[in-house]
Amino acid sequence: MHETTLLLIEVGALLLGMSLLGRLALVIGISPIPFYLVLGLAFGEGGLIALDASEEFFETGAEIGVILLLALLGLEYTAAELFASLKSSRTAGLVDAALNALPGAALALLLGWGPVAAVALAGVTWVSSSGVIAKLLRDLGRLSNRETPSILALLVMEDLAMAFYLPVLSALVVGVSLWQGAVAVAIAVGVVSVILYIALRHGHIVSRLFPAEHPEPLLLGVLGLTMLVAGIAAEVSVSAAVGAFLVGIALSGRVAVNASQVLTPLRDLFAAIFFVFFGLTTDSSALVSMLPAALALALVTIITKLITGAYAARRAGVGTLGQWRAGFTLAPRGEFSIVIAGLAVGAGVAPQLAPLATAYVLITIIAGTFLARLPEAAWFRAAVRRRRTAATVA
Repeated sequence: MHETTLLLIEVGALLLGMSLLGRLALVIGISPIPFYLVLGLAFGEGGLIALDASEEFFETGAEIGVILLLALLGLEYTAAELFASLKSSRTAGLVDAALNALPGAALALLLGWGPVAAVALAGVTWVSSSGVIAKLLRDLGRLSNRETPSILALLVMEDLAMAFYLPVLSALVVGVSLWQGAVAVAIAVGVVSVILYIALRHGHIVSRLFPAEHPEPLLLGVLGLTMLVAGIAAEVSVSAAVGAFLVGIALSGRVAVNASQVLTPLRDLFAAIFFVFFGLTTDSSALVSMLPAALALALVTIITKLITGAYAARRAGVGTLGQWRAGFTLAPRGEFSIVIAGLAVGAGVAPQLAPLATAYVLITIIAGTFLARLPEAAWFRAAVRRRRTAATVA
């Protein structure tokens, strides 16, 4: 069969399957993310049938999906709101790094993988998944909730921290000089600073580049700028997601509102592809041996993320239920964790790190998807009210 024909068949079959599973998720009343992951696992390496012809298509689509998720999330907020959230969440960001990086580092040392693997696994457990959480917030209708700015501030701080972390990790695993590592970090920080400055000071000028009332040139222009900035950010070892998010922040007024409308269908398509691709690239047969360690690590770091999110939301004046929502929403790890593990394993550091990270990410995504809905349950709300009443009486 011709390769293009096979590509069309594989992509069409997967999209149809995603549609059916998405409808099932709507009927059940949960996020479709776990279904997309399972679909990818079923047809990835070690699954029922390996789909090879469509892998490159889904890889590109997955990258676009993360970029669009974060770009549209950025469109919901102004640069002033972002900076206010970042300023109020500095302490929470330090707590986040300490609580969530240490369990990964400790496990790597306990397993005897060495200090470089400890640095890598610390990154795997530290950074939450911007892509997964952005979709969760949208699916659950929480973009306007009071705790959401606190969640986004932590995500942005984590992604910005990767501008320092990834070059340092690369230097450690490859063995480059301290000077080369410092230069890489300086370039990454410089690019982020420029993008932040433009977003804060000249966002209104950027918005004027696009015709707010004409959907086609608006779609092409905003999408083009978003992908261009994301690509430049990725080239200098800054997260492409950060670049996309800051483009969204820079746009304002009618341009931001209308751009969100025309980009939403594209986001929905490519965001779904992102989760399926994650499953497709996971060797399900290699996960079994690392499941016990991954489960233990997931349990500990879901609790530490819960503490982190609740602390950040409480500092922002959010109520008890909002604190629980923030903590549970931050549980999923994703794209960065896999990139970090791949970087370490590719350099010959602890080959077992790859299946451990993959199993860990899958567990946190699936668990986080369900835990994020927990505060909406009637019994959970009643329990929080009872505890609040008891604390008041005491």
